[in-house]
Amino acid sequence: MIRKLLLSAATLSMVPASANATWYRATSDHFVVYDNDSAEKVKAFTEKLERFDKAMSVWHVTPELKRGPASRVTIFVVDGIGDIQRLSSPGVAGFYNPQASGSVAFTPRSDGGGELSSQAILFHEYAHHWMFLHWADAGFPYWFVEGFAELHATAIVDPDQSYTFGAPPIYRRWTVGNSGLMPADDLLKAMPSDRLTGGSRDAVYSRGWLLVHYLTFDAERRKDLAQYIGAINGGTPVKEAARIIGNPNTLDAKMDVWAKQRKYPSARFTAAELPIGTVTLTPLAAGAAAIMPALIESKAGVSKKDAANVVAMARRLAAPYPNDADAQNELAEAEFDVASVLYKEEDAKALAGFALAEAAADRAIAADPKSIHALIYKGLAQAEIAARNKVTDPAKWQAIRRWFLMANKIDTEDPAPLYEYYKSFEKAGQKPNANADKALIYAYALAPYDSELRLVAARVFLRQDNVKYARVALAPVAYSAEDRKVSTKAQKALAAIEAKDIPGAITMLEAKDDDDKKGDKGKGS
Repeated sequence: MIRKLLLSAATLSMVPASANATWYRATSDHFVVYDNDSAEKVKAFTEKLERFDKAMSVWHVTPELKRGPASRVTIFVVDGIGDIQRLSSPGVAGFYNPQASGSVAFTPRSDGGGELSSQAILFHEYAHHWMFLHWADAGFPYWFVEGFAELHATAIVDPDQSYTFGAPPIYRRWTVGNSGLMPADDLLKAMPSDRLTGGSRDAVYSRGWLLVHYLTFDAERRKDLAQYIGAINGGTPVKEAARIIGNPNTLDAKMDVWAKQRKYPSARFTAAELPIGTVTLTPLAAGAAAIMPALIESKAGVSKKDAANVVAMARRLAAPYPNDADAQNELAEAEFDVASVLYKEEDAKALAGFALAEAAADRAIAADPKSIHALIYKGLAQAEIAARNKVTDPAKWQAIRRWFLMANKIDTEDPAPLYEYYKSFEKAGQKPNANADKALIYAYALAPYDSELRLVAARVFLRQDNVKYARVALAPVAYSAEDRKVSTKAQKALAAIEAKDIPGAITMLEAKDDDDKKGDKGKGS
């Protein structure tokens, strides 16, 4: 599921910024940032993100989650919005892909002077990640998800490093006060219409911001909001729960009055209230820097249309660096992608492609035996080759799974090896054993923001006759407007559960979707 922040015509501007020739990797408690700006700017940018995360946690009185480095969001900074749209689709200003294999976000260094700043874009996307991570077991209607992100997107960062929440999104001023584009009765639905126009789509964000703001900065209404969210997650129909926060027939008028305030209430936090950890800045070695253009393409998502171009680029850029783990890791991923996406129905070409992916993974492992990425892709390539060759020998599949187990031993808090270990049983046509189920459930606990992982976890819970936990896994996914296939499947599974048709719910969750895109590059809103 890729989440995208869309531009309106009024905010679109594509003026590229110049960049430094040196690529840097900045690591902090919650982020990994790749950027080729100056060292000072990359460090300051990462520190700003860390304080933003801290400000959200302080404001919402949320304890710090003790998670390993795999839980960090990797952010790729590109020159401008034009680059974002090339990587994604027209009208997109920034995007975020929450996944167990490593959540990634893409943001422009320059917004070209438009009203929608690159800071607001990234803050919006990270607010989604923060919500999905810290409030993982709650389902939220679409208006709240986007309104919450917008509430934080407009954070004001002062030179003294204080953060203030509550400013209006001036880039949405054309729709924030227009209730006709999205009346409260429509806004408060669990899911928006599939037929949203440009104005009404923008209104989901702007009116969502207004309603979240209206409910947040008043003690009594804040209680109503908490009761509303609790009612939805307790099984109350969304339309009925909506009356907790106001009669839709009169709510629009109240929101419009709120929108016309000359000064909005806000919440300010000083730098002293927002302590952060250390940011480590490292210039990339030659191989890692050289492969960056291909790495960015791969992490953005690869479709049939661009898979061949990406692997050709990766081969060319990695060729001078056969002993560099970063270069060979990206080559392994690109070879794997082209084999699984472009040659999905052509066994001979796919087998050759997976063999190339395995060879690149071998070179990466030789350069860095503790590369989790390389160990995973070694196992993935072998699993695909075995599946296409219809290998059924349990011993051979056990040998393949050792690569995932080796990766898990290096970082037991990384959900990716655990998830791939579980999936290898299905790839082999074998019933997952108890250890595989445990691995899957722990991966889900580590990466609750991965919607597809939540569906698999719900299936495991149902097979264990744990209906309560299955509902918890499905509820947030059922309200997702970013991937209608996933949300529809979750809704149908929940309906089957309510009808006490557990086998039917399991069957629904087992249904395969035909998708030729790694990373769902074309989806989102």
